[in-house]
Parts: sequence; C-alpha cells; structure tokens
Amino acid sequence: METNGRLAPLIAVFGASTLLAGAASAQAAKPSTHAAVDAKLRAEAKVSETTARATALEEVPHGVVQSSELEREGGKLIYSFDIKVPGKSGIEEVNVNAVTGALEAHEHETPAKEKEEAAMERREAATPKKHTTKP
Repeated sequence: METNGRLAPLIAVFGASTLLAGAASAQAAKPSTHAAVDAKLRAEAKVSETTARATALEEVPHGVVQSSELEREGGKLIYSFDIKVPGKSGIEEVNVNAVTGALEAHEHETPAKEKEEAAMERREAATPKKHTTKP
C-alpha cells in the first residue's frame, strides 16, 4: 500500500501509543509484591496510622511529619515517622507500635545520619529478595 508521506508519522504515533497502552495495562494487571506486603502489614495493625501519628506528634511538639511507613523492625510491627522540627537541623524519628499504640523509640537523626540511612534503604531496595512460602 502506498502512502503520500503524511500517514507515516500518524501510523508511527498510533503504533507507539498502542504499545504503551498495552504495557500500562499489563503493569496494572500484575499486582506488586510490595503492595501485597503493605496490605498484609496493614491487616496486622491494630492501631490506625492516624492514632499512631498523633502519638508521635505528642512526642515531638511543633513537629511536622515528613514521611511515614508501616514496617516490621526488630520483630515488631511499627509505624515509623520522620518528623521535622522548624529551626532544628536533622529529623526526629519516632516509632509507634502498630499493635499496642505504645511509643517504641525516639531518636534524633542528624543530616549525615539521614543520608546514611537513605543510602542503606536504596541498597536494600535494589537487592532482590528471596520469597519463600511456608509448607
């Protein structure tokens, strides 16, 4: 089939958009392992993130939560909050038990410590994890 030269770019755009749409739907259909782990942890939590956040902010007056996550640390399910205090360098890391609601830890992290922790988390995220199933 002959084209007059104007259809070729349209055909290329259509083909590329079809490929992208197919890839996007394949991504959406495949559940993320990370999301499945997050859902499992949320199901185990007895305390809401909102309640845990209030506990953390009571520990750090005038603080603003920069980030939070639900994770298992030291065998305990915890909410970990990074809280910034205006006018103070670094952050306050506050951990609240996601089962009991009790304060687990409160540590000041200097900017250098924050960078070190972020680098460690990037390395952990890049390392493939073995998934095992229980018999």
